[in-house]
Amino acid sequence: MLRQMLISETLPKPLQLLLGIALENWLRYALVAGLAWLLAYGLFKKHWWRRKIIQRDPASEDVRREIRWSLLTALIYGLVGTATIIAGKAFGWQMYRKIGLYGWGWFFTSILIAIVVHDTWFYWTHRLMHHRRLFRLFHKVHHESTNPSPWAAYSFAPLEALAQACIFPLLAFTVPMHPLAFFVFMVWQITFNVIGHTGYEYFPPWLMKSWLGRLLNTPTNHVQHHEKMRGNYGLYFNVWDRLMGTNHRDYEARFEEVTSRPRG
Repeated sequence: MLRQMLISETLPKPLQLLLGIALENWLRYALVAGLAWLLAYGLFKKHWWRRKIIQRDPASEDVRREIRWSLLTALIYGLVGTATIIAGKAFGWQMYRKIGLYGWGWFFTSILIAIVVHDTWFYWTHRLMHHRRLFRLFHKVHHESTNPSPWAAYSFAPLEALAQACIFPLLAFTVPMHPLAFFVFMVWQITFNVIGHTGYEYFPPWLMKSWLGRLLNTPTNHVQHHEKMRGNYGLYFNVWDRLMGTNHRDYEARFEEVTSRPRG
């Protein structure tokens, strides 16, 4: 309904589709990032501040820059989404409409598969973008945020946005997924991504001493990546970083320091 209200039906169908997907991506992103900003830098700032990983506010000009690049990212996601849908309808893909075709068990399993595939895709593309011949073209924009805000989650140069948007065709042509399952995955990915860029550590101190701490990534992990530029390449999980020895050597100590700060 909202798409129909904001996008003229006189436009060519592919352009309507592109703008619709871009708008949906932006609204979902703006809702999650905006809520995170309101909570972390407004309503609960004083209460949460001791868990602020870098103990200063993001600069206003950095936040504005992050929002501008995020708008472009949403447009590129719309472009890739449109191309994927057109190709899928023309040549066949794995997206299906009736949940009963595969059942509810597969519905939830496909979401878990999408999360694992995306984490792997992100780790290796992210690490590759740190190569000296690719960094300036792909990843420099994202690293202009050395003290990231929630709006840094989609602050990508066009080529990085294109690389990250490719998770849609990768999944659409290889993993049977219902559109609702893909939507749940997208909500998961933007929520986890925004939390990782908010700048606060939300996990409890005991996490790093448990098996869960060896599995999950933390906001400290990613903020430290923005600070140090190297290491800590993972997204949802810390598995690839541990397997490949790419965790920053001070990661666990930094997590302990942040989570052990006394209440003010």
